[in-house]
Amino acid sequence: MNKILNINLGGIPFTIDIDAYTHLEKYLDAIRRHFSDSESCDEIIHDIEVRMGELFQESMKGSSIISNKELDEVIQIMGTPEDFGAESVENDYEPTEESRKNYTSRAKNKNSGKRLFRDGDDKVVAGLCSGIAAYFGVNDPLWIRIAFVILLFSGLSPIIYILLWVIVPVARTSSEKLSMRGENINISNIAKTVEEEITELSKRISKIGKDLSSKKK
Repeated sequence: MNKILNINLGGIPFTIDIDAYTHLEKYLDAIRRHFSDSESCDEIIHDIEVRMGELFQESMKGSSIISNKELDEVIQIMGTPEDFGAESVENDYEPTEESRKNYTSRAKNKNSGKRLFRDGDDKVVAGLCSGIAAYFGVNDPLWIRIAFVILLFSGLSPIIYILLWVIVPVARTSSEKLSMRGENINISNIAKTVEEEITELSKRISKIGKDLSSKKK
């Protein structure tokens, strides 16, 4: 009989047994050490925890307590520390070969999905055209914008655009942005996405500072 703990992972409450909690703590510590030199470390860890929380919610299905089995399944999807060059984590739980095959199959299914979102990072009005371009693999959203302009003359474009604007959500989290582009939602890609966002934000702040300085002069 194992002790259980109540934890909060990415803002979602869970009950976890003590063995799984110990392994989860080692896993997250290994990730934190790996990204400790990055200015985006805290944001990376937060987004990883959010994604893990989503996966636990999807996989629990009637089970109320996270055990090593559920944790290992999520880790197979997110990626082990060795997958992105971090130190390995000692794990007393060894899944069976059948379990590993099931986990690998589920990981492929989870990583292959693509969803339609509005791209808030590359928008002219609402980011809808950029989101559609990402969904259909169009490198330049300009072509989608041109298509909407052409439809404008038919009288349909404003109605279609407004309806899609209301229906299609904006991609806010790293997981949603990766899903919008059809990329694997794992630790490496989450970290890459967060660091790119922080870098882009720094550039914008620097540009605003330079513009204000120029105006003062």
